[in-house]
Amino acid sequence: MGQSNGPGDSRREMNGAGALWATLANHGITTVFGYPGGAIMPVYDALTFYPEVRHVLARHEQGAIHAAEGWAKATGEIGVCIATSGPGATNLVTGLADAMLDSVPLLAITGNVARHLMGTDAFQEADITGITLPITKHNYVVREVSELPRVIAEAIRIARSGRPGPVLVDIPKDIQLAAFAGEIPVPHARPEAPQPLPEVVARAQELLRSAQRPVMMLGGGTVDAAPELTALARAWDIPVITTLMGLGSFPSSDPLWLGMPGMHGSVAANRAISEADVLLGIGLRFDDRVTGRVNGFAPKASIIHVDLDAAEIGKIVRTHLPVRSDAREAALALTEGAQKLERPEWRAQIEEWKSRTVMPEHWGAGYAVKAVVDRLEPDDILSSDVGQHQMLAAQLARFEKPRRWINSGGLGTMGFGFPAAIGAGMAEPGVRSVVIAGDGGFQMTLQELATLKMYDIRNVKICIINNSFLGMVRQWQELFHEKRYSEVWLGDSNPDFVKLAEAYNVPGYRASNAEELPAAIDAWLNDPHSALLEVVVPNEHGVFPMVPAGAALYEMIETEAKAVSAEPTTSPTTAAATEEAKRA
Repeated sequence: MGQSNGPGDSRREMNGAGALWATLANHGITTVFGYPGGAIMPVYDALTFYPEVRHVLARHEQGAIHAAEGWAKATGEIGVCIATSGPGATNLVTGLADAMLDSVPLLAITGNVARHLMGTDAFQEADITGITLPITKHNYVVREVSELPRVIAEAIRIARSGRPGPVLVDIPKDIQLAAFAGEIPVPHARPEAPQPLPEVVARAQELLRSAQRPVMMLGGGTVDAAPELTALARAWDIPVITTLMGLGSFPSSDPLWLGMPGMHGSVAANRAISEADVLLGIGLRFDDRVTGRVNGFAPKASIIHVDLDAAEIGKIVRTHLPVRSDAREAALALTEGAQKLERPEWRAQIEEWKSRTVMPEHWGAGYAVKAVVDRLEPDDILSSDVGQHQMLAAQLARFEKPRRWINSGGLGTMGFGFPAAIGAGMAEPGVRSVVIAGDGGFQMTLQELATLKMYDIRNVKICIINNSFLGMVRQWQELFHEKRYSEVWLGDSNPDFVKLAEAYNVPGYRASNAEELPAAIDAWLNDPHSALLEVVVPNEHGVFPMVPAGAALYEMIETEAKAVSAEPTTSPTTAAATEEAKRA
């Protein structure tokens, strides 16, 4: 007699599908996002016997996986999504690549055709493990039903441990239906986090003591070590820069915070990197949007690179002191014996750079985004889609704690923001989950308005910045392609977003100028249900500061007023940078 298939039917024999749900439940999985189909149907049948696991029916598999990402990014726990074979599985590909680049713990479960049909081009067959091998941390095809619970448990462990990432498990339909009589595994103990070697810590501290112009950079790998890293920065009195993915790892209200670095980073952050003599980078991979031209990045600095993933250390920038370590353990070690040193000239220079921050004063996208983010509470979750509004939100929002900022960093996935906000909102129903999206990106996953309504999710607030353009592409065409606006105009075909929301029974509000905006924001935020706010802004506006592709951080265009041509400075490298921008 096999184990029961669930509390709803103690007499039923357990099959592979039941073993899947029992394993997920044993590992504390309470919510999964998915979409059924023929090759995954036995799993959905078995779901009816596991009421302790909530399934959220998305309206597209991409919406399901982005919602799972939002859940994971808000909580730090694994997100789970399910899809059928063929097109259902391939619709997860973008989300898997997104999770891989942003180190998101994710478990994707796909059905496939029965084993005897695999390789025959059967209906809705796809080699999803072959397709996703480069964009997953690991993936599996389950060949025997006896192996299924072990594989699921191992996949969860791999997704969570070390540098997190997505793992895919592909389960043929006959495995789902096969009888299972084995044991359901208990969760694996998480391995201890690696600690830095004492001699490496001593060398890093020597560099920090000798530094006259130190700076610390915190990336996405630091979000779970925020208290320790804050203590580290204050103990050494080191200015702190947080990358797009690291926002919230250090409180924005702290005088040591300089903002975000890179292509649309702050003047203070980019100038400080360019003048620093010691740069302590923790939990970041120094991607191209952060560094600008690599041979112009931190040209005067000795770089200490702390990362859990040894493959990232020295991969992009020259590293003077590699430190393989968990961020929290490194922070604790470096704080012990710290010395707060007076560096009045460096502090004065940084304050001058900070004073060059330009806040939006006139009606436009920046003005609207600032009006929205200024109304957020510290516990609110802010998600963004990808584009100009994303960079504006990253520049203008202030985060006092980690995991309050959710966006697609490495892959830059349009359509990510809204379903991610749904996942985050379901993970934390007691706080507002606000998403700022563009009129282009929102239309890629807007069908998830039905998911919002179906589950009576009341804490998601959608703000659409409608400039009738694919704004970021338009900005590049303006600056580097002589204003040849090719295939970026949306205005003639955009829907009425308020009516669209109302068609899904979601309340909608609109503001078209600065006078209307405060009352519209009030009504939108105070609505007891999830609601949509459309803000109609001028068509042509830019996001600045901006570092053109191929330029160094110190060659940034600081303000829109200085963006007269594609040549931001008189540097001899500018012409090459402009040519690189045109190719990018």
